[in-house]
This record gives sequence, structure tokens and C-alpha cells, in this order.
Amino acid sequence: MDEPHAITTPEKTGNILWRRSKALISYPEAIGFMEKYVRSIRDGSAAELIWSLEHPRLFTAGTSAKPEHLINPLGLPTYEAGRGGQWTYHGPGQRIIYLMLDLTRAHGHIPPRDLRAFVTGLEQWIMTALAAFGIAGATYPDRVGVWVLDPHTKKEAKIAAIGIRISRWVSWHGISLNVDPDLDDFNGIVPCGITEYGVTSLSRFHPGITIEEADEALARAWESVFEMPLRPIVPDRSF
Repeated sequence: MDEPHAITTPEKTGNILWRRSKALISYPEAIGFMEKYVRSIRDGSAAELIWSLEHPRLFTAGTSAKPEHLINPLGLPTYEAGRGGQWTYHGPGQRIIYLMLDLTRAHGHIPPRDLRAFVTGLEQWIMTALAAFGIAGATYPDRVGVWVLDPHTKKEAKIAAIGIRISRWVSWHGISLNVDPDLDDFNGIVPCGITEYGVTSLSRFHPGITIEEADEALARAWESVFEMPLRPIVPDRSF
């Protein structure tokens, strides 16, 4: 497994570190890593980090999750996430991006300590990445996440979810973008508590699209929206 189990101090630069994991990362391991890393950002010993990964098939419950919205006919693992939001599915083919950022700092045009502007920036980031594939994304005040017109059903469907947690002005958790997951797995929950709309993926627009292609679009969109460079970390580097 290519992930670190301990944190050392990375070189601090004006860039944001970007780590991409190839192996599936268990949810408890990801949470444990983020908890430690967020503390290191707060005490000034670690640089900001964006971590791209995939999880095994599982469900997570946000702070607003309702028990009756978990159906789970296959008995997939479930976890309390501690983030905002309701039930969410994670699994192979879905790009998870965890954002460990110091929100006491400005990030491009996003001012310090402005959570609304930060979440709006995340939505714009996802929509800018989707636009690179010719996909028009949309957001709505009464629906969390990014929505598109599904090319199969011709109806609106969610393609990306957002669930952020803030601990003393350092963010963690993040976003999930459906690249090519098994969409049937979403039937195990009421995704984000919304019954009127379905879920979709990039592969419905572009069959055969890869996680790597999605990553590159997200990286370019990040630098466009947040005006801050990402510094990739080689896979075998430890923290």
C-alpha cells in the first residue's frame, strides 16, 4: 500500500501539495490520516494538502443522515463521517478528493474565513472541470452538490457531492465526483436525502473515461478557479 501511516514535516511552500493514491484506501485509514494531518496544519508543521483517492464500496452518514434513508440490501460497510450532509456512497470509479486547507488564508479570490465563498468556489471548481468534457454543471440553493442533465434519462441527476468539515479553520473531508462507479450501488441509500432525482457519472457522457483524465481536468480547473498551483507528490513519498 502506498499510503503513509505517519506524518513528518513536508517542505512548506506557497503551493498546495497534491497526492494521488492508486490503491483503494479504507475509510477508517483516510479519516485517521486526515485527523493527524489537520492537526499538523494547525500547528504550522505541514503544508496544505489535496488528497485524491478511491474507497472500497461503503456508505457514510453525515450529521443530518436519517436512519430510514439507509436501505443497504448488500450489507455494505457504513461509517459515521462527522461531516455535514446526509448519506453518501463511495466506491471504485468515484474520485474522492479530500481538502486539508488552512482557511485563515486566502485561496485566490476566496477570502480568509469565508465558508460560503469557499463552498461556492468548490462548486465552481467541479463545474469548470466538467466543462472541459463539454458537460454543463449546475448548482441549486436547495440541493447540495453539482447537477447535470443525464444523457440516458434526460433528467437532472447528481454527478458530484460536497461534504466539508471545518476544525478550527482547517478544512477536511471534501468532494466526490462520479467518474465510472457502479451506479446501482447508490440504490442502497437515499443519496443526500433527495428522492426526486437520480445520480449519474462522467462515463455516461464519455464511455471509457478514466480516473486519470478526471484528475487532470480537476487539477487544471483548480489552478483556474483558485489561482493557486498544485505540487504533485510522487506516490512513494511519505509525510
